[in-house]
Amino acid sequence: MRVSYAPGYYAPIPHEHIFPMGKFPGLYRHLMEQDIIHASDVIEPSMVDMSSLLTAHSQRYAKGIMTGSLSKKEIRRMGLPWSKALAIRSRLAVQGTINAAIMALQDGIAGNIAGGTHHAMTDHGEGFCVFNDVAVAVHVLQKSFWAQKILIIDCDVHQGNGTAKLLGDNPNVFTFSLHGEKNYPFRKPPSTLDIGLPDGTGDNMYLETLGDALDEVFNAFNPDLVFYLGGIDPLETDQLGRLSLSFNGLYNRDRLVIKTVRQMDKPLVLLLSGGYAPSLKRTVQAHALMFKAAEEIF
Repeated sequence: MRVSYAPGYYAPIPHEHIFPMGKFPGLYRHLMEQDIIHASDVIEPSMVDMSSLLTAHSQRYAKGIMTGSLSKKEIRRMGLPWSKALAIRSRLAVQGTINAAIMALQDGIAGNIAGGTHHAMTDHGEGFCVFNDVAVAVHVLQKSFWAQKILIIDCDVHQGNGTAKLLGDNPNVFTFSLHGEKNYPFRKPPSTLDIGLPDGTGDNMYLETLGDALDEVFNAFNPDLVFYLGGIDPLETDQLGRLSLSFNGLYNRDRLVIKTVRQMDKPLVLLLSGGYAPSLKRTVQAHALMFKAAEEIF
């Protein structure tokens, strides 16, 4: 399975910051050590070009990220301290998702060891998301005729408000978000299908709800390509999640999504999205479940 990854995915941030920036190189090393990916599978992206970014973001905002000219209020809203390294990693990760989508169309499945930054809006970042990689990738793929009908399955515990907002008027995109109903964001632009779960939802209810929803989605929409945002924050131990999935429940979630897409014979793109486990080690182990499941099923 080919994946996108670059050492530049890591950008230094304060050690006490809740965002686990070290998960990107940590997950890369873990997947290599476990023989889930190999050196020949790793495709290093370049920085996404500005014309691609502008398919989803305003010129003012994109340039503000690159030059560091955003206001203090905008940087606070983004949730990450600005640096040149952050600007570079954000552009690398977006191109990584575009590349992973093209590789998935060629191979049947591919991943980005980053991505799924679904809170970023046209003119601002929020929720630790700088650019909306999926929205940019969708526009690039559709404009270049790589794919037209695109399904986004978003299982991050936080609703994909940026993706819903940026792609809501696109009739050839189906956005499905399964999230915590009372969790961030508190204003949730409508996805094509939104399912909000109550606090404390455990494995059985979660998996039953997801299975029924996937049946509904594929009965309604026949995509050329599927993006899967496999956020690990539904875990019971997550610091920001409020749901109650076990580690095994999270693995079964990933298997359910990947197996369903495989049975439908659709190309699949794997993206990390969010997760705030108690330790970096546990964060890496949880994100690796998605790639492990993909290796087994594909």
